[in-house]
Amino acid sequence: MIQLFTDGSSRGNPGPGGYGTILRFGRHEKEITQGFRLTTNNRMELLAVIVGLEAVTKPEIPITVVTDSRYVVDAVEKKWVFGWANKPDFGKKANEDLWRRFLKIYRQRTVRFHWVRGHNGHPENERCDQLAVWSAENGPLLIDAGYEQELQKK
Repeated sequence: MIQLFTDGSSRGNPGPGGYGTILRFGRHEKEITQGFRLTTNNRMELLAVIVGLEAVTKPEIPITVVTDSRYVVDAVEKKWVFGWANKPDFGKKANEDLWRRFLKIYRQRTVRFHWVRGHNGHPENERCDQLAVWSAENGPLLIDAGYEQELQKK
């Protein structure tokens, strides 16, 4: 079993943001983090999961995602995202670009989700939060093209 711990952060919502991800398989562990100049907390929460799933090089191994994001957990476990994807107006959903990317990788993996309360002393969640905040505040900050394109449409 691969454990994937994730968290996202936005310093302002919208504002500079980042994500932190920890992948753990046995005694092996890898941290992944990145910051963006303008984004939202929900985008960073979702992107943390996506990047972690994409980083798994052995798709046959089941993955448990541990996250404090109700946004992500509920969308998957309550099957909202699968309903959205089957509707013609999916393109009008917030973060549609990331949800499409999520669905593509999710369908190639065996994934289950475990929600934890954020900022509640969970060591890996706290570390992911540190990574996300540090990246949002220190950069380098990339352009969240999907978010900035959504802004232009409005």
